[in-house]
Amino acid sequence: MIVDCFTHIWDSPDQLGRCIPHRRDALAETEAMDLSTAGSTKRHLDSSDPVTTTFVVGFKSRYLDCEIPNERIASYVSDHPGKLIGFAGIDPSSPKYAIDELNQASLNLAIGGVAVAPAAQDYHPTNSQAMTVYAEAERLELPIIFHTGIFFAREAKLEYARPSLLDEIAREFPKLKIIVAHMGYPWVSDCVALLGKHPNVFAETSWLTGKPWQAYQAMVMAYEHGVIDKLFFGSGFPRRSASQAVEELYDINHIPNGANLPTVPREHLRGIVERDAPTLLGIRPQAKGLEIEG
Repeated sequence: MIVDCFTHIWDSPDQLGRCIPHRRDALAETEAMDLSTAGSTKRHLDSSDPVTTTFVVGFKSRYLDCEIPNERIASYVSDHPGKLIGFAGIDPSSPKYAIDELNQASLNLAIGGVAVAPAAQDYHPTNSQAMTVYAEAERLELPIIFHTGIFFAREAKLEYARPSLLDEIAREFPKLKIIVAHMGYPWVSDCVALLGKHPNVFAETSWLTGKPWQAYQAMVMAYEHGVIDKLFFGSGFPRRSASQAVEELYDINHIPNGANLPTVPREHLRGIVERDAPTLLGIRPQAKGLEIEG
């Protein structure tokens, strides 16, 4: 079983609003990407081999005029039962509206969790209104993916992107399953500290595998701190295909290249790739209208 825990789709670049980097040379992969086709569902399905189950992560930001509609995510997921799990994009900057969307997603859509992005949604992760949204997600038993780490959109607020800001949330809602996107890169040490401290905090590896030295350091740090078993595999499609990201993850032990530096046992890297994330996150496919292939 291989579960890809972080992918995006979109139908048009217009849905990305101002989330596209202001300077196109800020991120080489984005510069080379044809945004009109990069997030297509056809490319998404074609790139998913050898993955068993894929998380399709929605996104919404009123602040940056970005929305990949949750209805579109749910429709795509429903067209491929047993292959896809949808995560609704929720914007807690308008908490009443966000809670209504949470309930709609839980009751009416093929959704297994939710995704938020404080830096791109212009809110501090622990402001009192956002905390009411997390409380509702905990009540509904919906795990939350927090977009953390670098945002290249000029208007995004990096002061809201640090994984350490999730500590209060994990303390306040101990039953809420939290996934730290991209291991919080570049603040990986913050992420590792959270993983060690909170039983229900996990992280995924997308966006790191394309940066070999940073990925190597992150995996060694997680291994040496005894939290590597809390990492989930993520490709970050459309930045990476699943097969490319898997290969890059397995290749990190080539980074030392004979130097007197630590390596990560291959079985632990395989554990990341083959981890049963839906079960660990408490996603109940029968309750969401999905059947996950084993």
